[in-house]
Amino acid sequence: MIEVRDLSFAYPSSTGDTLRHLSFEIASGEIFGFLGPSGSGKSTTQRLLIGLLKNYRGEVQVLGKNLHQWGRNYYNKIGVGFELPNHFAKLSGEENLKLFASFYANSDGKTGQTKKGIAELLSMVELSDAARMPVSQFSKGMKMRLNFARALLNDPQILFLDEPTAGLDPVTARRLKNIILDLKAQGKTIFLTTHNMHDADELCDHIAFIVEGQIKLVGVPRDLRLQNGRAQVTVRYRAAGDDGVHESQFPLNSLGSNSEFLTLLNTTNIESIHSQEATLEDVFISVTGRQLV
Repeated sequence: MIEVRDLSFAYPSSTGDTLRHLSFEIASGEIFGFLGPSGSGKSTTQRLLIGLLKNYRGEVQVLGKNLHQWGRNYYNKIGVGFELPNHFAKLSGEENLKLFASFYANSDGKTGQTKKGIAELLSMVELSDAARMPVSQFSKGMKMRLNFARALLNDPQILFLDEPTAGLDPVTARRLKNIILDLKAQGKTIFLTTHNMHDADELCDHIAFIVEGQIKLVGVPRDLRLQNGRAQVTVRYRAAGDDGVHESQFPLNSLGSNSEFLTLLNTTNIESIHSQEATLEDVFISVTGRQLV
């Protein structure tokens, strides 16, 4: 769906490149995470891919076509959820969606209707009851959900999401993540920029680490965690007649036949058993030497 080769870009006022020789591919129906700290080039990459920034160097193919060759019809194929919602505050949520729906063309070239119904989208993001409320009265979470619904108005093949759960409470974040996973199940391709490693680990099929405009690593989250972790488990337990909590480590290799481990299981009160795989943040720090801030 997206192929990027040797992509570089410099802002006119910059003395150097903001992006340097980026190369990656995104397959149809996958969620691809672009991870990095603030200022690393995540949002710049997204702005290039959605056509807001021009004059890049390298090659970008989207939907089998060079990005330079796409015209305005490109925006009927993609949906964009920006990090900071920007709505018309005096209009209701329903009116906001109707206005933006009028910008899209149907297959016959006419505008004013969308593939996804307004009521359906508001229901999906649990805003039906607030559909006619002025957006000025919306909470931040409600604005984020409306922003998300707006990105789906044209039923896009590719969805670009920039920090979709930033600043949201856990319940609202969970709602949006469930919708993202459902969109993937429907065959949508999703480009996700974030510095939230938990979201990336939970949602993404592949991730790329970007620091100072360069991609440092691309891989599958689970594989990266396993490759950078320790092949052992930590057992926390309480022994009979002892109120203290003890901790022991055992190698994963042949764990089922490890006599000391089996004795511990059968003679003590086990509180927890944890494998020692790395977190994505551990991997990021190891690979880049940077914190995700």
